[in-house]
Amino acid sequence: MQLIDMHCDTLGKLLYGEMTQGVGTFVTERRDADKKEGKDLKHNDFCISIPGMQKAGTLVQFFACFTYVQAAGGGYEECYEDALAMMRLLWEQCERYGDEIAPALSSEDILKNERNGKISAILTVEEGGIINGKMERLKEIYEKGVRLITPMWNYENCFGYPNSRDREIMEKGLKPFGKEAVEYAGNLGMIVDVSHASDGTFQDILNCAKGPVVASHSNCRALCGHPRNLTDEMIRQLAEAGGVAGLNFYGAFLGGRPESRLEEMTAHVQHMIQIGGSNFPAVGTDFDGFDGMEYEDICRVDDMERLWNGLKKAGITESQLDKIWRKNAENVLKALPGS
Repeated sequence: MQLIDMHCDTLGKLLYGEMTQGVGTFVTERRDADKKEGKDLKHNDFCISIPGMQKAGTLVQFFACFTYVQAAGGGYEECYEDALAMMRLLWEQCERYGDEIAPALSSEDILKNERNGKISAILTVEEGGIINGKMERLKEIYEKGVRLITPMWNYENCFGYPNSRDREIMEKGLKPFGKEAVEYAGNLGMIVDVSHASDGTFQDILNCAKGPVVASHSNCRALCGHPRNLTDEMIRQLAEAGGVAGLNFYGAFLGGRPESRLEEMTAHVQHMIQIGGSNFPAVGTDFDGFDGMEYEDICRVDDMERLWNGLKKAGITESQLDKIWRKNAENVLKALPGS
């Protein structure tokens, strides 16, 4: 088993504190990362750690730079500085623990790191509002190592409109700047992520994107009616475009309850295969991105074998499991420039 996990929020927890995504709050206690109770990527009690990833057989971990504008007194400008701090933190950790984890900017880097027995770390940005209408920032974050951008979180921003229970908002899509920025991000060599997008924004991203498109941490709306999840038609369209969706472990997106249940995860994977085919499902745990939830079966990355065994018991073949764990996400990464 070699795992590619397309989304976690561990950097934010290391740098600032706890977040409770389900109720839309980001409780922060801003402090220097190295002073946070001595915790770092190797020594912490979070869902993601270097020892945990080693036990899980992690090949690649995507690390999100998530910022919550309503907790930032300086708005998106302060959020941009926060994102830069998370980027620095990850590269510092890769330098500190360079024998175990290393940056990856392309699929070639992943293969090199694999040969050297190292986990690959990929930087992402979750909340494109930090671009704040400044196109040059896309190039700046790309040059700092970011290889995936989630254009919005749960609020309208310079890109466009997010998922919402308001039908009018769900029908709105990318703004003119957003369309240009999505195209430019693809030309630079960034994957564009439709997780958190409104239905209209989803369609616009597929129409505008010049490179790979994924839903890094989204589930199936047919099984759980949360607007964060993908409709069957979205799954078909994304699969036809060569994209993937990473299974999200958050209970609200699995079955609507505050528990992360193995049987619900299994059902979502089976539905993804049924609608999008075996090349569609991947893993995007959202680990360390939600608190206040009971973990029924899988508490952290080192428990991932339980999901493998649960899917296998449900009839998912070894070949399909290899695709879910590694190959489907890897195929997306191979489409990046320099790969």
